[in-house]
Amino acid sequence: MRIMIVDDEVQIGTMLEKAFTRSGDIKVTYFDNPLNALSRFKKGEYDGVLLDIMMPQKDGISVLEAIKEKDPECVVVMMTAYSTLDKVLQSHKIGADHYLLKPFDSLANVEKKVRELVKAR
Repeated sequence: MRIMIVDDEVQIGTMLEKAFTRSGDIKVTYFDNPLNALSRFKKGEYDGVLLDIMMPQKDGISVLEAIKEKDPECVVVMMTAYSTLDKVLQSHKIGADHYLLKPFDSLANVEKKVRELVKAR
C-alpha cells in the first residue's frame, strides 16, 4: 500500500509516517507543504492520502479537489483540529472518504481505518 501524508505540522506528519511504516507493508511519502505534495501527486501512484485541512500554503479543500481531479479513485482522509460542519460537508461533497479529528485517539485506529477504506476501494 502506498500512502501520502500532507500536514504542515511536522510533528504530526512524522508521527503518522512512523505509525504507518511500522508494519512494513505500507510505503509512506510525507509532505509538510501541500504545494509540493500536489506537484508530486500522480494518478495511480498512491492508494490513499491523509490530508490536513488547515495549512498556510494552500487549504486542504483545494488540495482535495486537485487530487480528485487527477485520481478520483484515490482514497482521501481529511484531518483537522478545527472541525466545522461546513468543512466536513464540503470535503465529502468533493469526494473525501473519511474525516479524522486531531488529536487522534489512537494511531492504530487511524491506520486501521485507512486500510479498511483502501481495501474497500
